[in-house]
Amino acid sequence: MSTVTSMNRGDAFIVFWRERLECALRAVVGPVAGFALFVLVWQVVAMRIPEIPTPGVTWRAAVELFSDPFYDNGPNDKGIGWNLLASLQRVAIGFGLAALIGIPVGFAIGRYAAVRAMFSPIVSLLRPVSPLAWLPLGLLLFKAANPAAIWAIFICSIWPMIINTAVGVSRVPQDYLNVARVLNLSEWKVTTKVLLPAVLPYMLTGVRLSIGTAWLVIVAAEMLTGGTGIGFWLWDEWNNLKVEHIVIAIFVIGIVGLLLETLLVALARRFTYTEE
Repeated sequence: MSTVTSMNRGDAFIVFWRERLECALRAVVGPVAGFALFVLVWQVVAMRIPEIPTPGVTWRAAVELFSDPFYDNGPNDKGIGWNLLASLQRVAIGFGLAALIGIPVGFAIGRYAAVRAMFSPIVSLLRPVSPLAWLPLGLLLFKAANPAAIWAIFICSIWPMIINTAVGVSRVPQDYLNVARVLNLSEWKVTTKVLLPAVLPYMLTGVRLSIGTAWLVIVAAEMLTGGTGIGFWLWDEWNNLKVEHIVIAIFVIGIVGLLLETLLVALARRFTYTEE
């Protein structure tokens, strides 16, 4: 009996680890195969179009480029690391200002019918406007490229936060608010104890949309305004006809954008609501 039991346990152990291994292989093989196919197509295209660098040429250029990413030879000749940090700083400032203003405004629009009637038409009118259309106005107001780029980030980031937060507040069940009214809770208690936990998923969606849009816009804004930043660096490399550096910049922009979104969502999900 004990021998049969031991065999059953051994079989269960083998099946368990076999399933874990198969899951791990499926998680790894798919992305590896997809990336390998991407590199293969890239190689074929580069062989047909000589102006496009091959994966090997791009890799060697990337190794050389990232061997010293923080060199500084003057205002217009800085390493890719400094330009990337400059872009991230602008995104952080513009995105942070948008969150400070957009989320409370979204709460107010979703919570109060009078505020919704007043501001919803304005949001609907301005939301479809391209963020780059606001850039000349930023240059006119601030007389400098750096605050104008931050202004463009702020404008493009604020709308998803306002809209998603307002939608979340408006979809809170009325029963929750009725109970809060019966308990005679203050508006602050209603917001923090009732609305915030229910609206958090909608807020996270707005945050994800905003950070993705902000990172897209900063690259285009820096191409137009110049100075420092990954967008300016990419455009400068195009003027220098270093196509392999342009390809590297595309990969860097994509990787950083993915990391920003993943990190922001992971940090936001760590905030759990606990009742006092």
